[in-house]
Order: sequence, then structure tokens, then C-alpha cells
Amino acid sequence: MSVSLLHAAGFPTCFKQQQQQLMLCVSWRSMRRRRLRPSVSCCAASEERTVVVGLAADSGCGKSTFMRRLTSVLGGVTEEEEEECDRAAPGGYSNTLVVGGATVICLDDYHSLDRAGRKEKGVTALHPAANDFDLMYEQVKALKSGAAVEKPVYNHVTGSLDPPELIRPPKILFIEGLHPLFDPRIRSLLDFSIYLDISNEVKFAWKIQRDMAERGESLESIQASIQARKSDFDAYIDPQKQYADVIMEVLPTQLIPDEKEGKVLRVRLVMKEGVKHFNPVYLFDEGSTISWTPCGGKLSCSYPGIKFFYGPNTYFSSECWRWMDSSTD
Repeated sequence: MSVSLLHAAGFPTCFKQQQQQLMLCVSWRSMRRRRLRPSVSCCAASEERTVVVGLAADSGCGKSTFMRRLTSVLGGVTEEEEEECDRAAPGGYSNTLVVGGATVICLDDYHSLDRAGRKEKGVTALHPAANDFDLMYEQVKALKSGAAVEKPVYNHVTGSLDPPELIRPPKILFIEGLHPLFDPRIRSLLDFSIYLDISNEVKFAWKIQRDMAERGESLESIQASIQARKSDFDAYIDPQKQYADVIMEVLPTQLIPDEKEGKVLRVRLVMKEGVKHFNPVYLFDEGSTISWTPCGGKLSCSYPGIKFFYGPNTYFSSECWRWMDSSTD
């Protein structure tokens, strides 16, 4: 993607400066909990510092899908290349993605309790007591300063803590998970931060589609799982969005009454103004307030079409935000 397109997409200047083509073929499916131990071989030059980007969201909210789209800007792999990488992948389990000059680490690897330990203590993975924030901070700090680390590995298949893996400092480090904005020490290391805010209605629809179809879970077990995690989500995950530079909200559509399947969505991009290296995107005219419904006859999509809104608004009692809102089919 060209620098001009990166600018139009609103990506920070530091992304543009460090953009490069794919150098290492590593399967994205490692982020989808398949067995793969990548070798991190594309390191930041000694005179460059590592840029650190945080992505926060609840479980099942599309963090992996979002990271695949984002890293494609930096030279991501195609689906055909993913399959080829899977066939050629060595043994071992990893949640780490390496692509071009970027490395994505999953903060689930900093669980201090394995699945059995959480069950014994009666805590969820969302609870701070189940995570090692001291180690998380020290290792992100080390990578940002140019030092390699032996990062722990949480195995989502077995629910156990696997042997650590070596991570070398990349040009761009993405940390994605439940808690990248929870600890103020870790927030201080971030150059840019994103929160994926999926509404309860959409999250429930997506989780049903995923867990019933792919994991064979019952509707009742899915509902029980969501309810069991809700208090910890409200206490420890949801408040993190107030610290993000960009919040991507996915909401039920307002164009179709009683749409419950999550197939037609409303998306709102909430962007903080005054963030270094970041220029919020705008619709037609920067700084204006615009509501736009394109002519239906000019659209390739079917009913109900699409609506856009762009303009200033408040977020967590702050007025330094720009909203872009769209609803489509």
C-alpha cells in the first residue's frame, strides 16, 4: 500500500516510515491457536527504536481478524501462502505472528495461571490475578529498547503454560489481547492504541456463530460462558477504551428493525485528536459535520444501502474526538 493510502487510512506516520514488504513467510493461523513456532528474524536496526502498538478487545471480538487486515498493510500473507506455510510449519505451539518488519504477540501468553489454576482459584482469564503484568511490562519495555526476550507461551489447545520462545525486537511490535491498556506502565510504552468495542448484541451473535459451528458448543453453554465473564469484562476490559487513541465500535444496524444475526452492522470509528503521528480520517471536509446517504442507484450493495456521519463529538466526557459512523448491509 502506498504512503498516500496509508495516510488516507489514518495510520500513524511511524507506520509509513517503517513500511516494508513481506520478508518472512509465517502462517497467520498461528494466531488462531494452531501449532506453529515462528523464528523472529527480522529485527529493528540498532539506530531505530521499536514502535509499539496496542490492540485491546474482549475474547471473541475479532482481534485476530483485525490484526490480519492490519499486518496486510505492512506486507501480509495471502490465504494461499498461509496454507503453504501451514504445510511447511515446524512442530511446536505459538501464538506469535511475524510478518515483514512486524511482530504480533498475544498477551494471553502472560497468563500467570493455566486453565486448571484459574478453575481452582475461581477466576477468569480477564481477572488481573490471572495475569503477570510485571513480566508483561518488563518484556515489552525490553523489546522496545532493542533487547530480545524469552516470552512465555500459553497453549490454548491444552490450557497449559508451554516452554518460552525467543522474541527479538522488530521494527513494529503489536501487542494484542485482553489487557494492553490496563496497566499504566504498559500504556506508557505504547506509541498508538486501538480498542475494538463490539456491542453485546453483535458479540453474542458472533460467538454463537463461531462456537456452535466450529466448536460444537450448545447455546446454553455459550450463554453461561458469557454471563460468567461479564462482571470481569465490565470491571477490567471495557474501561480500557477510555485510554485508546482509536475506538472501533461495531453495533447493530439502525436500518433494519429486529435484525438479530449480526449480518448487517453499524460501524463507528472514534478518533482522538492531538495524537502524535496520527491524523484522524474525515469525510469530504476535515472539521465539518456531515451526514450523507449516497444515491441507492449508484450502489453495488442491496437494500438498505448505506449511511455516513462525520463530525465532532464527546467520548468519556472529552470533546477532543472525531466520529465517523456508517451503517450498511
